[in-house]
Amino acid sequence: MKLRIFTEPQEGATYDDLLAVAQATERLGFDAFFRSDHYQAIGAGDPGPGSTDAWLTLAGLARETATIRLGTLVTPATFRLPGPLAISVAQADQMSGGRIELGLGTGWYDAEHHSYGIPFPPVKERFDRFEEQLAIITGLWAAEKTFSYSGTHYQLTDSPALPKPVQSPPPIIIGGFGATRTPRLAATYAAEYNIPFRSLDDVATGFARVRAASAETGRSLVYSVAQTVCVGADEAEVARRAAAIGQSPEELRSGGIAGTPEEVVDKIGRFGELGAERVYLQVMDLSDLDHLDLIAREVMPRV
Repeated sequence: MKLRIFTEPQEGATYDDLLAVAQATERLGFDAFFRSDHYQAIGAGDPGPGSTDAWLTLAGLARETATIRLGTLVTPATFRLPGPLAISVAQADQMSGGRIELGLGTGWYDAEHHSYGIPFPPVKERFDRFEEQLAIITGLWAAEKTFSYSGTHYQLTDSPALPKPVQSPPPIIIGGFGATRTPRLAATYAAEYNIPFRSLDDVATGFARVRAASAETGRSLVYSVAQTVCVGADEAEVARRAAAIGQSPEELRSGGIAGTPEEVVDKIGRFGELGAERVYLQVMDLSDLDHLDLIAREVMPRV
């Protein structure tokens, strides 16, 4: 099982905050550093310094880390045109020496779109655009010469399809719990299927759908989950860390991966039994680097 650190910078984090977490992630031996792609805090509360741009952040981290994988969970298809996004990801992949992964989704948080003047079409159109973006991005990366595409929402004519990423291609991650289009798109385009913040029963159901779709396309995928994490050496430390992110230990144990190292190892093991090969540990308190140290020392060697 590979453990990845997953952050939510829209809740208030500077680039330097993220750099400290990413470098700790690498130093402690985690597999990857991922971040969400949002432009403002979700819900009420103090936004702190605000959010940062996901791909600017990852490009910077690509030059300030050496081994960890870097990526998004997930970039909304509404935020960027597919051609420029393919260029940004390819360049970040070059800057990292081939360590970038692209999580891509439909986009869902309407408030941030309205705040920054980003069009937010109805869900069906967002899915249609998402599917076209997947075809365009993978087509641009794979094209040996020029690339053209004629879709309902995007048209490309004789694109030079440059620059190319180091990886051929960078892995694409598709997540969510949709019953029809999501499994089909994951089985067609993704290297990894991720289910965020769902129960063990839901994960079993979602994995089964994508396995069935993958059997039809003949492609094999990595399966993963994302869960909020809160680990303490004892119950007092669990409670302290839960309070720091505005939740109770009971909520986090029920809806995330929380408790003592023994409890956390057991919960991760149950996701592993369902076929999860990676767990994205959503860390909400980015100032608590001791939390990462505890997970690396007491949990990672046992999973």
